[in-house]
Amino acid sequence: MAGERSLLPRVLAALADPRPPGSDDTCLEKLLDWFRDLTGQAESEETDPTLKLVQDNPCLTEFFTSVLALQEPSPCILSFTLRLAGILAASKNCFQHLQQEKLLVKLFGEDGPLNSAEWEDASVRSGWLEGVCSMMCHQPALHFICSGGGIDVIFTLQGDPSLFVASVASSLLVQMLILSITSETTEPLSSKDCDWPACAQIIIKHIEDSLQSSSASRIEQSLKLLTILFRNCHAAWTEAIWLGIAKQIESFVTERTVQAQHMLANLLLNVARSPVFCDTGSFWALVTSALEHLNPVHAGPLAVGILKLYQCPQDVNMKALTVLLQPMDCILRAASQPLEYAGSLDESASDPTTVESLLSSKSSCVTLLCQTLAHLKELLSLVSLPVDLPYTSLLRSVMTILQFCNGFLSPASPLGNTISRILVNCFRVQRSALDVLAALAEQRGCDSLIVSLFDVLLAYLESPNTNPTVLKKTLKATSEWLLYLRYWSCSNNQWQDAEKIFEAVFLALQKRLCSPCWEVRDSSLEFITGLIERLKGCDVFRKLLLSLKVPRLIENLLEDPESYVRASAVTAFGSLAFINVSAPQSPVGENKYSNENIVTKLQEILSSDPEVFPRRAVISFFYEWVHTGELEDTEQFVSRVIQTVENDLDWEVRLRGLELVEVFCGYTICQLGPPRWPYAPVSSAVTSSAHRDEPLQVFCRAKLFSFLFRSLCDCDKPVAEKACSVLLGLSTSFYPVDTLKHSQETGNAPAERGIAWLQRTLRQGSLAQNFPIDGDNGVDFQDPESMTLALRTIDLKELHNELNKSSDHVEKSPQSLLQDILATVGTTEENDADCY
Repeated sequence: MAGERSLLPRVLAALADPRPPGSDDTCLEKLLDWFRDLTGQAESEETDPTLKLVQDNPCLTEFFTSVLALQEPSPCILSFTLRLAGILAASKNCFQHLQQEKLLVKLFGEDGPLNSAEWEDASVRSGWLEGVCSMMCHQPALHFICSGGGIDVIFTLQGDPSLFVASVASSLLVQMLILSITSETTEPLSSKDCDWPACAQIIIKHIEDSLQSSSASRIEQSLKLLTILFRNCHAAWTEAIWLGIAKQIESFVTERTVQAQHMLANLLLNVARSPVFCDTGSFWALVTSALEHLNPVHAGPLAVGILKLYQCPQDVNMKALTVLLQPMDCILRAASQPLEYAGSLDESASDPTTVESLLSSKSSCVTLLCQTLAHLKELLSLVSLPVDLPYTSLLRSVMTILQFCNGFLSPASPLGNTISRILVNCFRVQRSALDVLAALAEQRGCDSLIVSLFDVLLAYLESPNTNPTVLKKTLKATSEWLLYLRYWSCSNNQWQDAEKIFEAVFLALQKRLCSPCWEVRDSSLEFITGLIERLKGCDVFRKLLLSLKVPRLIENLLEDPESYVRASAVTAFGSLAFINVSAPQSPVGENKYSNENIVTKLQEILSSDPEVFPRRAVISFFYEWVHTGELEDTEQFVSRVIQTVENDLDWEVRLRGLELVEVFCGYTICQLGPPRWPYAPVSSAVTSSAHRDEPLQVFCRAKLFSFLFRSLCDCDKPVAEKACSVLLGLSTSFYPVDTLKHSQETGNAPAERGIAWLQRTLRQGSLAQNFPIDGDNGVDFQDPESMTLALRTIDLKELHNELNKSSDHVEKSPQSLLQDILATVGTTEENDADCY
């Protein structure tokens, strides 16, 4: 820390200057992090590193004194000072040292910033609270704050106009309560009549008094504090606190005297998650009451939280499920003809008129439905639930909502008419309903609704009024249900109906591929790609896709004016090759969409498209295609691709090309067998005549090595790292590590001028700029013998280590940070004169 020790006094002196030109908050935050790292080892060392730090660096206490002496300190610097003091005071020994210097009372007591003009700045109040939070690790700090009136300041800051300050104040009170009980009691506290420590008594009385006050803000503050407490602490003594406030909370629930009902729901949910209350019947009775009495908008989050727990009584789970299903039930009843569907619930969680009233108002209707649908989607994503969902009724209600939204439903009831007017063209509800619809496709048992379900989806796919974002979600839901359709048609022998649905979807899709809106064309192409990936083995899907105009439309979009669409078209067009693979007996290979034609078309795009996104899409497809091993002449294909890619201006294209080469190398070595090079170094002539290594010859013919060595000096580091990784992999495949090491250590590396030049040039990182042409400098990258020597003699491991070395050790060092701060506050002449 020698360099930092010499800079720290200058940095602190600059920060305490009464007229600093300015300071960088980011640098100050990093400086605080550095001090936290320095002081975070106190528990693991016999000597206190924090105290030693302060004693070895008297500039720290001088800094505190200097800042306190300023007439009008900068709020930013004052906040930093308070937080730094708190970090140091977290050590008990250092706390006592700072107290002896009378610094803590001047910083955190009544004589400090509390009564100054700077206190009006929220950053100063925040710094004071965070400083206290940091030091609140031991009893002396707790007594210092309580005895000096600091706890009353924290009570006041609970209602601070800054929400951040108010939140920190509540969290700090919880921290102090836990510290007081854990450090000042010797016996477990679990009964109602607990002998609370002094500080705990003050905080608990404050909570109880606030809950019983007539001030809505004070009640909300205490509810926030309790929510934090029960979320962070599951100790047995929390039951005693709950018993002291349970009646008051119950009155808030049943009498609805508190406006902040969402806070009640959050509080009850956090208590429910605590193992302390898993067998407390009175608590679960209160939860049930809350599910019945809270506004459905606020009861919903409580209900979904309860259903994600596993220690709840079953009757509470059923009540929670009823809360979530009640709005959906109301939708069904409002939309149905008399007695057609009575709904899905035997009984309601709360008064049905409450839900009906919410659904009759535009703002509350949309809010309630979006929230309910989001909760249902969350439940559908869970692996298991403590209750069974009525999937068929749920699907019917979601379909009904979607029909309301597109105006295709004419309900007979007055409520239904009102809901229909509210929801028509409501994108928010449409998106949420389609998310649930897609999630429901994972479930079985909805066979009776499959045909009418696709009627709803097709209405959205065909309507020109469907919003592009809604259409994207419609395509997602359609994709999921087409997978279900395949299962349904197989199990019920409904191939004819399935074929009609597939055909209707493709016909609607053809129109979407010609949409004037590029987002629609893009989403449609992504939809096709996803279907091909998941349904390429389905005969009905494959035949319809190829018999209709979809492939031709995809090919047309390869020339779309929008580059994003061209990129999606590339992926979709390439995916047609996977259909050919899955159906080798089909006549596809005889037409223009054979694999050979697809690859040729995409190679043209890779070499000619002016935008990066289509080129990236092509090289990504080629990478996947090489994996399949379906190419007739992989060597020639890879050679053409890398000769195009090595001149591409986009580094991601070049990087993907290297990944393709890596796959090709592994594939080739597996096909032709492992290398057969001798373990002991021998002359190149003997090696050449005695052993012909087929993989190496393939790589040279494909011009892989010129691409790899050139990429090794690429100006984009990820490309160079990947090239080195591939070369290193080839080197260790052809030669054992011990052989390489022996060859280099014994000086048996050949002295050929070309390889020596290559090794020097690589070390200089200049190969890409001085790449040899036509054998200049004696390097032939297509000669197996030369590449044998290169792989055996060049220290690729050293190059790999150099490329992987991060510059963070320089950029993020404490010394560099201190230098940055000095530069930021402008203490050097260079900065003073810098007009930029």
